Amino acid sequence: MRTHVRTIAVLALAVSLLALFLWNVDLRGVLGEIVRARPEWLLLSVATMFVSLSIRAWRWQYLLEPLGSVSFSNSFQATAVGFAASSVLPARAGEVIRPYFLARRERLSATGAFATIVLERVLDTLTVLLILASYVFVFGRELGSANPVAFAAMKGIGAVAGGASLVALAVLFYLARDPAAIGQALGRLARVVPSKLAGSLAQVAEKFATGLGTVRRPDRLIMSLALSFPLWLCISLGIWSVVRAFHLPVPFTGSFLLNSMLVIGVAVPTPGAVGGFHEAVRIGLTLFFGARNDAAVGAAIVLHAFSIVPSLLLGLMFAAQEGINFSRMRQLASEVEPGRTA
Repeated sequence: MRTHVRTIAVLALAVSLLALFLWNVDLRGVLGEIVRARPEWLLLSVATMFVSLSIRAWRWQYLLEPLGSVSFSNSFQATAVGFAASSVLPARAGEVIRPYFLARRERLSATGAFATIVLERVLDTLTVLLILASYVFVFGRELGSANPVAFAAMKGIGAVAGGASLVALAVLFYLARDPAAIGQALGRLARVVPSKLAGSLAQVAEKFATGLGTVRRPDRLIMSLALSFPLWLCISLGIWSVVRAFHLPVPFTGSFLLNSMLVIGVAVPTPGAVGGFHEAVRIGLTLFFGARNDAAVGAAIVLHAFSIVPSLLLGLMFAAQEGINFSRMRQLASEVEPGRTA
């Protein structure tokens, strides 16, 4: 019953956001904008999606090193499967399926691998905020005078997110300091409050902290952070290529701002970020860069398709090779319990 209620709520949210996105939109005009889009720029955008997926897989290898050596092929395939799952399931389910898929291939702890994904998200947030700061304080200062209220709001959101990311990184440093000690502390708790759940938590916590081993290796952590910049610049290039295809007056550095807005948009827990992604692009293009609404809507639709379809097709192919179908993905996403991903 709870699952059905959650599904209905997610679908209602997605439909509401899409209704807001398409409110007072001339669909014939949007179709015309899509038809007139320049194909060479669209092809470049598609290419960046594959490149960014490869950089993610490469960076993940560095983060996984404390758990064991992982091949690029398995890292790439698991990354594609994870993104495919997030494209069709709500609440970023791919973040759970991705380490499970890799653990099947590499015989490592899925819980430890999941810890590296948490660290990934912190690195991603810090990188996006640093790139946004370069736009706010260097490349796009004139935008602040054109739309001061919206620009100030973006600064405030960036500052809060930056502070939260630093706190999260500090917590990860603490957890990674001594995984065995964390496991022992929770083990003592299990003896005081005997229960199967407490014992499972002790095991999971130690494996999770072990997966954060990169934090204890400054060279690996710095390399992972260094790879985050070409990753997000590649994603920015993909965004800008679509914007260029639709003849919109946005400089390449303007994609840094759009990137930040998309991070907010995809945080909405709908399958494939439907609705949140689209509205974030539309608002960014119309509010900050004065784009025509029809062109902004068309660009949002195409950009979302290019962001989802390549990894979706790859991921479904790799999952099928492993014997994992859509129903199995849904089952895995609902089986997130302590000790189940050992």
